[in-house]
Amino acid sequence: MQLKQIKIGKLHTKNNIFLAPLAGYTNSPFRDMCYQFGAGLTFTEMVSAKGLCYGSEKTKELLHVSEDYDGIKACQIFGNDPYYMRKACESEALAPFDLIDINMGCPVPKIYKNGEGSALLNDFDLAAKIIKECKKSGKNISVKFRIGLDGSHLVSGDFAKLCEDAGADMISVHGRTRDKIYAGEVNFAAIAEAKKAVKIPVIANGGIFCKADAEELFNKTGADGVMVARGAMYRPWIFAEITGFEADKKRAVREQLKKTRDIYGEKFACVYMRKMVGFYLKGTPNAAELRAKLFKANTTEEVEEILNGLSF
Repeated sequence: MQLKQIKIGKLHTKNNIFLAPLAGYTNSPFRDMCYQFGAGLTFTEMVSAKGLCYGSEKTKELLHVSEDYDGIKACQIFGNDPYYMRKACESEALAPFDLIDINMGCPVPKIYKNGEGSALLNDFDLAAKIIKECKKSGKNISVKFRIGLDGSHLVSGDFAKLCEDAGADMISVHGRTRDKIYAGEVNFAAIAEAKKAVKIPVIANGGIFCKADAEELFNKTGADGVMVARGAMYRPWIFAEITGFEADKKRAVREQLKKTRDIYGEKFACVYMRKMVGFYLKGTPNAAELRAKLFKANTTEEVEEILNGLSF
């Protein structure tokens, strides 16, 4: 596939292979690692706009950026109130961020029932108002959405045009409907419809677990770039494979462990890194046995000791 920069408003990415926002996973050390492996753009976990406006400390923790991170700083926010969405974009907490992504695709019932995430596909007028208000903040704005709520209500082309007309600088399209959650085949044609409908950059998302998947998604949709989600959870070095970067996997994971401990503390780092290293073991010899050993670790030192004996 063709690697190229993407122009997002006033910004230029280093390439067109992006890391998607992943709730519970794309914290600062994980984003750093994916960026080092070659990701052209990385996003924070989705953050509540109202949580930011009300000064939630837990919400602010999601926004940590490492001092040595020199890429574009991108945050994803969610909500359904145009006032609070704009206020969040203008907040001190988001001042360090160059790009704000609006979540209009989350399928999780709790978010959907609250009228947020993919529920906004039900209300084009409200979705447009949110984008317009966020643009008034002066930030570069992107929107991530799904192709529809179900197979009988595909809206990718129309919703893409709505986003562009409202002022979005880029869109990312997840090629599944809301009812599919994260299962089922990616609808390449629906993403292609979005691409045909607009002139702003279109990033295709869904089903990338290897380089061949990325190439297929890119070629069959005509998108300007692709976005890796769950595939990066299991193999963050997928970015190196797609872009041709050299990757020292074990060194990178050790650095992830150290940064996670330094930023979030011993207890969180131990639990989180047990889970992450367990993911990275997928497909390796004796993975089940190694995971069992890993989950008995009570300190990050024990996790690191196990890590040192692994071969990814």
